[in-house]
Amino acid sequence: MPAILVTDYSQTDREAWLRLSRTRRVGPITFYKLLERFGTPSEALAAVPKLSTRGGRDPLRPPSRDKALQEREAVHKLGGHMLFSCDARYPETLRQTPDPAPVLTVLGNADLLGSQQVAIVGSRNASANGLRMTTGLSTDLGQQGITITSGMARGIDAAAHKAALSSGTIAVVAGGVDVIYPAENEDLYFSIKGSDGAIVSEMPLALKPIAQSFPRRNRVIAGLSLGTIVIEASLRSGSLITARFANDIGREVMAVPGSPLDSRAAGTNHLLREGATLITTADDVLEALRATLEFTASEDERQFEPPAVIQFDEDEIEEVCSQLLQLLSPVPTDIDELIRLTGAPPHVIQAALVELELSGLVDRVAAGVALLYE
Repeated sequence: MPAILVTDYSQTDREAWLRLSRTRRVGPITFYKLLERFGTPSEALAAVPKLSTRGGRDPLRPPSRDKALQEREAVHKLGGHMLFSCDARYPETLRQTPDPAPVLTVLGNADLLGSQQVAIVGSRNASANGLRMTTGLSTDLGQQGITITSGMARGIDAAAHKAALSSGTIAVVAGGVDVIYPAENEDLYFSIKGSDGAIVSEMPLALKPIAQSFPRRNRVIAGLSLGTIVIEASLRSGSLITARFANDIGREVMAVPGSPLDSRAAGTNHLLREGATLITTADDVLEALRATLEFTASEDERQFEPPAVIQFDEDEIEEVCSQLLQLLSPVPTDIDELIRLTGAPPHVIQAALVELELSGLVDRVAAGVALLYE
C-alpha cells in the first residue's frame, strides 16, 4: 500500500477521520482503502452507507459527529491525546508499517512514542530466571536511552515495564486506555502514567479487551519498536505473534535462549532456529540494532502532502464484486489468487473487497479473504 503521508486536514476532515475509524467493520485495511479511493476522510465517510448495501444489506451507519466529539472530549478530560496517522506527532516507526492504526489514544507522555523503542515480551507464567533477565535487559537498555515497550500483561511484560519506569516505558493495551487489564496491574498502570511513561491503545475509551483485540495490540507493539525481544514463550504464546509481526515488517527479532526441558523456552528456541538473533545482554541488542538506531537518529521530518487519489470505474467494481462472491467460500482465499482468477487490477479487487466487507459479506483473515455467508 502507499505510504501514509503527513497531511494537514481541516477540522471537519479530522472529525470524519475519527468517525470513519470508529465505524463498525472498518478496520485499518478498509480505512486506508476507503481513503485511497475517495481522497478525503469526509468523502470516504459519506460513501460508507451506500457502499455497505452490497447484496441488499442494510446501510452501515457511522457513529455520529456528536459521539466522536464526546470521545475526543473524554480523552482530553483524562489528560490524554489522540494521534491520527496523518499527524506529524504520530510515531514514524508505526506510520511506516502496512495499515498502521488510524488513531492512537495516549495517556501520559505522548512525545515518548517518537523515541527509539525496543519491545520486550514474553510469558505470563515467567520463571525467576526469566524475570531477572527481563529486569536486567530493561534497566541496561533504558540507561542507553532506549524506551522499553510492552503489553502490560503479567509476567515478562510487567517486569519489563517496572524496570524501565525511571528511563521511559510504553504500555500498549488491548482495550481502552482507561481500562486496567489485568486488574492486578493497577499499581503498575498508575506508575507508568506517573513516571512520564505512556499508556497507548488504538481502541476507543471504555472498551474492555476481547480475544480479537490482542493481535491488534501486538501489531502496534511491533510497529512502534525498532526490534522485538522475546524472553520465555511457549510455542502457542501471543509473544510469537508479536515476533511474527516484527519480522513481517522488517524489524529485528531477538530471543533469549532457554533450556529445552522448559516449555517456556520452546517458543524462544523456535525463533532462534528460524533465524532470530540470539541475545543475552543489552550490548547484544544494541549491536543487532546498530544500523537501525543510527538511521532513525538521522531521519528528516516528513513534509505535509495531500494524499494521492486513485480513479475507479464503478461498473467494473460492481462486476468484480459479483465475481468475488462466486469465487469465495468460508475457506480463506489468498488475494493474489483472486487477482489471478478474475484478471482484475489489484486496486479494483481491493475496492470490491472493501464494499463486501462493509456489507458484512466477507472478512479478511490471516490466510486471505473468507466468505461470511453462503
